[in-house]
Amino acid sequence: MTEQEISVKLAETESRAKSNTHRIEKLEQRQNDLDKIATAVEVLASREQSVESDVKEIKADVKTITEKPGRRWDALIDRVLYLLVGAAVSLLAIGGKI
Repeated sequence: MTEQEISVKLAETESRAKSNTHRIEKLEQRQNDLDKIATAVEVLASREQSVESDVKEIKADVKTITEKPGRRWDALIDRVLYLLVGAAVSLLAIGGKI
């Protein structure tokens, strides 16, 4: 190989090395961006779990609140029935005379 051929090969190799360095820098930047995305996804997943927990808690509270009037109504009906049964028993006990 002549000195001129070696110079040409050296120039080609240097050019390729610069090109490869540029490509590696781009790949490093892309990898950094992917790492940032992965971290953001982890944070979002954590927040989603927190929100899911809060929603379950809210649903339980709403269920309790909506059941409360129903329980009161049932208790009121029970008391009215006890009152009617008590009145009927009292009527029978006094002989049905009013």
